[in-house]
Amino acid sequence: MSISSTTDPATSPAETALPWGVLISPPPGDLPYDDGERMESPWHAQSAMILKAAYVAAHGGVMTDYYIGVNMFVYYSWKQIRNDEYRGPDLYAVKGVDGTKPRLYWAIWDEDGRYPDVIIELLSPKTERNDLGVKKDLYEQRFRTPEYFCIAPEVERLLGWRLGSDMRYHALTPDERGWLWSEELGFWIGPWRGVYMGEEHTWPRLFHPNGELVLLPEEAERQRAEEERQRAETERQRAEELAARVAALEAELARLRERGDQ
Repeated sequence: MSISSTTDPATSPAETALPWGVLISPPPGDLPYDDGERMESPWHAQSAMILKAAYVAAHGGVMTDYYIGVNMFVYYSWKQIRNDEYRGPDLYAVKGVDGTKPRLYWAIWDEDGRYPDVIIELLSPKTERNDLGVKKDLYEQRFRTPEYFCIAPEVERLLGWRLGSDMRYHALTPDERGWLWSEELGFWIGPWRGVYMGEEHTWPRLFHPNGELVLLPEEAERQRAEEERQRAETERQRAEELAARVAALEAELARLRERGDQ
């Protein structure tokens, strides 16, 4: 990416002449990273977090060679910065990057020109038209993001697209469970009914290729505790059975001795 510090952004050539919104002068270093608006509902905020938590947990609990942003701005052009035209996706993932690097936002010019590999938007009456229209076009035509998913509240609808060789989005077909396969994430995305953060809803969850749920850290801990409890119960039952057999053998031996003494 070629950047010149001598060109005033206000007099930059038309951005349409630049590939993928390449900047030709340095951006400001104090870009906003929070619009002060809450996500539409607790379901929206927690759905984004449950997906991130599951993906991170499935990768050892650390972000070393990937990054996942939740409700974080993505900056990609001077026009966007000047006009304040665009806010961040609800969730996005970028593979093959240093995920341990502290970030307040994702700025394309600071990330070697890397755009998200997967974007997920959580639909609402307020945002649906934009998510399925302007944003979808942006992710397809400007970002060239390989996969884009939209999830309605309570996962009543789950939509997904993958970028084809023609550089256009093509709709993903759900399987018989209503799940969509994410080639980029390496997991299925599907609905799951349960309690998360103290609230019961139908949440979007990740599933392994074999259909098993990708466990959150707290779920994995509960599973380990339950398995340990079951092992302890099995050992207790074995010990009781062994003690019963020993007692029976001792009783039989005592009976045989008594008969031999007669």
